[in-house]
Amino acid sequence: MKKADVIIIGAGAAGMLCAARTAEQGLSVRLVDHADTLAEKIRISGGGRCNFTNIGATWENYVSKNPRFARYALSNYTPQDFLALVEKYDIAWHEKHRGQLFCDESSEEIIQLLYRECQRAKVIWHRPCTVKDVEKREGLFHLNTTDGLLQAPHLVIATGGMAAPPIGATDFGLSIARQFGHKIVEPRPALVPLIFDGILWESYKELAGISLEARIADGVGKKAQFFIEDILFTHKGLSGPGILQISSYWDGHSPLYLDLCPHIDLERVLIVDKQGSKQQLLTVLSQYLPKRLAQHFIRKNQLKEEQNWAEVPDKALRQLALSIKEWQIQPKGTAGYKKAEAMRGGVDTADLDQKTMESKKVSGLYFIGEVMDVTGWLGGYNFQWAWSSAIACAESLTVSKYEYF
Repeated sequence: MKKADVIIIGAGAAGMLCAARTAEQGLSVRLVDHADTLAEKIRISGGGRCNFTNIGATWENYVSKNPRFARYALSNYTPQDFLALVEKYDIAWHEKHRGQLFCDESSEEIIQLLYRECQRAKVIWHRPCTVKDVEKREGLFHLNTTDGLLQAPHLVIATGGMAAPPIGATDFGLSIARQFGHKIVEPRPALVPLIFDGILWESYKELAGISLEARIADGVGKKAQFFIEDILFTHKGLSGPGILQISSYWDGHSPLYLDLCPHIDLERVLIVDKQGSKQQLLTVLSQYLPKRLAQHFIRKNQLKEEQNWAEVPDKALRQLALSIKEWQIQPKGTAGYKKAEAMRGGVDTADLDQKTMESKKVSGLYFIGEVMDVTGWLGGYNFQWAWSSAIACAESLTVSKYEYF
């Protein structure tokens, strides 16, 4: 039997940082992971350069049944705090877009940072190691693993969600939560491309490869969630940052609403400025949309590309502008966990302490990172939640290593 003060299952972003910080306090920590390759999800993130945080991350950048749950942890360990750790290891970084911070070189630098932090703190590794079952009796968690029986008074679940199963993602953490009586907010793919009915999408296939900035919303009115981001037309549907963002909010059956010219009063431009013009309609519309997309909407509105702009009736131009500014589409579904960057839903935060990440149902049991019902926007927010929840958990693990053993 191998004993420790704390056992952490999952050697990803949250698990490694939590292990390192907990072991620094003088506690014995065993870190368990089933994968042959360490932190593969970090390695492939950000196109191989790891978008390791977002400098502006707050609780408002997260999707959850109770997004305010993340408030304490995010303010206690901020993006600036993790950035200080990155700079401690002399990792060069840059801000790419809207507060998104990336490594200049490689994601491997973040993996090595976390690994070296664990080594420095003398974390005990078990990998590759499969956990067969978990039980708690007489105040201790007993884990039956391929490395033998492990035992500790504290157990941290940092196994992530179900996104990206090809690199080892499973529902293990949710199974453990259910075993110990936790409610689960229905999990589903998040930050994922959307697909459409093949027949209905047929007329849009010719637009594959077109990318443009758009305003995309999950409804209308003040309560609708929206993003202004790039979208990408594909043969099967829509992708790109804007689609990935709104996919985390899409309810699975309602239409989405897109404004393909979000910064322009297109109706005014088309009607007021047409007087005396000798330009063709396609020439004018191509100033605001990619040419192939402009052609598509002209044809869709039964107008002619070569038609003189000034000769098009105001009513027809008004309808053309409306079809572009208020384009309504009905997704069929998502591309699934295989293409998703994150999982929405997970362990219900109502069952967890927001300052410690400890279960309110089972003392000594903790959940951190993506396994919980806290899903960040695209752009480094999920990594920041991994760091912040890991630190909140680590700081609460103050039990003496001699209390039980």
